[in-house]
Amino acid sequence: MEYAYFVASGRRKSTPLKRWRVAFTMIYSCRAMCSIAKKQISGVRASSYVSLEIDDEDDDDRPPHPSFPRVDPDALRCLVKHRRLDALRRLGGASAVAAELRSDAEAGVSSGDLGPRREAFGANTYPRPKPKGFFWFVYQALNDLFLMVLLACAVFSLAFGIKEHGIKEGWYDGVSIFLAVFLVSAVSAVSNFRQMKRFEKLSAECNDIIVNVVRDGHRQDVSIFDVVVGDVVHLKIGDQIPADGVFLQGHSLQLDESSMTGESQPIDVDANKNPFLASGVKVIDGYASMLVTAVGMDTTWGEMMSSITRETAEPTPLQERLEKLTSSIGKIGVVVAVLVFAVLTIRHFTGTTKDENGQPLFDKNRVTADGVISAIVNIFQDAVTIIVVAIPEGLPLAVTLTLAFSMKRMMKENAMVRRLSACETMGSVTTICTDKTGTLTLNQMTVTKFWIGNEEVPIGSNSNSLIVPKILTLFHQGVGLNTTGSVYCLNSTAKPEISGSPTEKALLSWAVLDLGMDMDEMKRTNNVVHVEAFNSEKKRSGVLVEEKGSRKMVTHWKGAAEMIMIRCSHYFERNGSVRDIDAESKMKFEKIIEDMAACSLRCIAFAYKITEAGNIHADEEEAPKLDDSGLTLLGFVGIKDPCRPEVASAIAACRNAGVRVKMITGDNVFTARAIAVECGIITSDDIDGLVVEGQEFRNYSPEERTKKIDLIRVMARSSPFDKLLMVQCLKEKGHVVAVTGDGTNDAPALKEADVGLSMGIQGTEVAKESSDIVIMNDNFDTVVTVMRWGRCVYNNIQKFLQFQLTVNIAALVINFISAVTTGKVPLTTVQLLWVNLIMDTMGALALATDRPTKELMTEPPVGRVDPLITKIMWRNLIAQAIFQVAVLLVFQFMGQSIFGVSEATNNTLIFNTFVLCQVFNEFNARKLEKQNVFEGMLQNKLFLGIIAVTIILQVLMVEFLSRFADTVRLDLEQWGICVGIAAISWPLSCVVKCIPVSNTSS
Repeated sequence: MEYAYFVASGRRKSTPLKRWRVAFTMIYSCRAMCSIAKKQISGVRASSYVSLEIDDEDDDDRPPHPSFPRVDPDALRCLVKHRRLDALRRLGGASAVAAELRSDAEAGVSSGDLGPRREAFGANTYPRPKPKGFFWFVYQALNDLFLMVLLACAVFSLAFGIKEHGIKEGWYDGVSIFLAVFLVSAVSAVSNFRQMKRFEKLSAECNDIIVNVVRDGHRQDVSIFDVVVGDVVHLKIGDQIPADGVFLQGHSLQLDESSMTGESQPIDVDANKNPFLASGVKVIDGYASMLVTAVGMDTTWGEMMSSITRETAEPTPLQERLEKLTSSIGKIGVVVAVLVFAVLTIRHFTGTTKDENGQPLFDKNRVTADGVISAIVNIFQDAVTIIVVAIPEGLPLAVTLTLAFSMKRMMKENAMVRRLSACETMGSVTTICTDKTGTLTLNQMTVTKFWIGNEEVPIGSNSNSLIVPKILTLFHQGVGLNTTGSVYCLNSTAKPEISGSPTEKALLSWAVLDLGMDMDEMKRTNNVVHVEAFNSEKKRSGVLVEEKGSRKMVTHWKGAAEMIMIRCSHYFERNGSVRDIDAESKMKFEKIIEDMAACSLRCIAFAYKITEAGNIHADEEEAPKLDDSGLTLLGFVGIKDPCRPEVASAIAACRNAGVRVKMITGDNVFTARAIAVECGIITSDDIDGLVVEGQEFRNYSPEERTKKIDLIRVMARSSPFDKLLMVQCLKEKGHVVAVTGDGTNDAPALKEADVGLSMGIQGTEVAKESSDIVIMNDNFDTVVTVMRWGRCVYNNIQKFLQFQLTVNIAALVINFISAVTTGKVPLTTVQLLWVNLIMDTMGALALATDRPTKELMTEPPVGRVDPLITKIMWRNLIAQAIFQVAVLLVFQFMGQSIFGVSEATNNTLIFNTFVLCQVFNEFNARKLEKQNVFEGMLQNKLFLGIIAVTIILQVLMVEFLSRFADTVRLDLEQWGICVGIAAISWPLSCVVKCIPVSNTSS
């Protein structure tokens, strides 16, 4: 829009636009003056005051805390969130911020200072979304079409009952149905609510990450929720950044910020160009220490996670299969209900249906609208109840219960389930690909062999006296500076505290105790210029060191012996002289490596090279690449990691269960073979071709790989790609594969596997995020325990399925035949709802909580597509259903004459016998094949408790709630008849199980 200038009488008049410009200029000038005044005032304060210009929308105006009067919490919070590099530089860098936070890059914070820090800057937690309440689950339970229809019927029944019989007598039927429906819904809601609470607890445990911080001068592991502002956190490959912070020191640090930005490109972090580390991102290379500047809700990650509701109701594959089965059975129930409704309606209005006195219920000479509607409502109510009983709603509930129960038990046995479906899938696993270190072995590494040149040096506290000073100094540098571990010693007499990976701890312990290395002295006299961190591709790590006194530059390498050896052209002898590596010496070194490997030792080599200082340019755009050619070999060490004592029996259990175990390791062929033999992966019956190297496997043609994959027991010198390739090949051949892993590079294989199992102690956060189950003690025996529970889940579901289908078939057949022949259904709406409660909820609790048995690990794995109902199950359930139908039909047609009782008593006998048949059949369902159904029963207290509660409630229903349940009281003889007939199901089960059938689909 344009405004014109109008001129009159030689004078220029201002327009609205001009007036606006004048006003804008004045406002802008005032703001500029205020800004200058602010800067003048702020200049009076100390230059180290942590004060940043903050956008108004982010300023919460939080005053400095008395414990940290010179620190502005809001400014500190925005430092990383808004990536304010210029502000960090003005403050003097990360070290100046640490000083104001009373922290130190080496000593960290004081343990007694944590409370004030939480008060000043908050805790590293975020509010969870409000969980669903109990009444939400009640609503969900009632939100079922057929239950709603029953409630509508109850309303009509209540209204017409009161109208026909008066309020004193007419309210029983309607109110009884209301109470029965709400009872069924309440029990289901309580069960689901409890499982939700249990899943929430497990979810919280999944989020409880352990981080390594420096407090009181030494490194220690703490929960991520205990991290405070000012903490110095040490990071390595695979770690998750626990809070917002700035880079203190480290090398080659790369982050994966895809969880925050969606970009998968690695981000380089250093002290100069990008010193910011955001909470929630992952370390994919290098190592570093960071200073925490913001925690909890002051981080972008905290804000994001607080708004996320983690759903625990995601259906598992087994639940989805059961939903389809439930739908199919429900359709049959609807068909039967429609037929029953049609038959009962026709019989009623034709006068065929008669009352207790033999008179027709429908008299066409005395027809009233109320009577017709009341009759239709009652018939419709009976038909809908049949549908409610026919639909096995307890099946998905049974899966939830058994999964929740197994998860709780597995947690006690050191396995934390991150994804529910993994429990089921473990029951179908045919192959387990496991790593070696820490899983098959104890992960308690010690140096047991030491070689310099061709000569072995005894291991002991006097080893340093047997080595010339020059070589000793180089070993001190190679071990003490080329490491991600640390050594903390309170004083000269105290035992040093050594932290790091098991390999690093073993090497540092050996260097300190046997070679007399002083870690603090090494750091004072040498400066680390650049580091190439260890990863499973290179299988070595390197460090460029500058000796402060001589300004000499030395490159040190350590790693797998073969990888270092091929890069060496010279070697040291024990007396300090340097020799060329010729063919003869090379053969000797290879023999040393092979001998150590044959003794199950991991062989680590050390080498070094003098580097010209002129070749190093600290101001280059990219960090220098360390020279790894023409190295001088310092020596070898052999590290022993004993096998876990229980591994051999665990692998034998896998073999008996039809599950193959394959070991995938980065060690050389000889070490891998020795460990595999010790663990029982390779037996005396196996041929030599069962051990391959990763490169050999990689170079196979696809056809050759597919042909040999089943024969391979061990893959040595493997890369993460080889592990992924093996998993893909096994899955292509139809195997269900479980994979164990602990490193960042294991993430692709863990994701590709049907079940990924990460290690809780040595596993990185990347590996845990990629896995389905976390093995908390890193023990292979726990993997077998998880597999046993997986089979138990499937077996428990089959038990409950057999039990419930027996009830469904019996109830449908009895009601249909009775409706067609007599025009009445023997079981009333309330009685059928009570049966529904017994079989759906209480039956699920009783049968879904059985513990694993020994027999489960003597059978082959269950296929992923195998039918849920086997021929064995059909045999059992059809036999029991026929027995129940036959008995109850005899009661229906001849019960009054046989027992000499009234119709009401006979109907009560039918109801009581039917319920007791289900109680006795619950025992039969405990064992699908074994005749002794009582084996192990005393170990499941919950089963016995539910049986007792069911019997007590049934006695109450019959004897004391007769108006509610439409029953009459029975004497002891009649109770004996009901119990005696129901107990026949036990010997019947023994006889039926003698009929041979194959355990396959029908």
